[in-house]
Amino acid sequence: MRRLNLYTTLGCHLCDEAAAMINQQDVADLALFMVEITESENLLKEYGVRIPVLKFEDSEGELAWPFTMAELSKFLEVQKT
Repeated sequence: MRRLNLYTTLGCHLCDEAAAMINQQDVADLALFMVEITESENLLKEYGVRIPVLKFEDSEGELAWPFTMAELSKFLEVQKT
């Protein structure tokens, strides 16, 4: 099972929207993890003004908001191993 991190913070309505979009995708072997950026100074610096951001744990590529369903689908397809 591949781990897809969704970098987020409490009260981020765009992050909720991104999570809903991911849940609408038909992707096998995908585990979505919500990563709270305020728990790490490094994450806060990296993602603080860009959330929501999606990144597979085992990949360098990422997808930052705003993105469409088509862009999300393409990201998920390209990032398959």
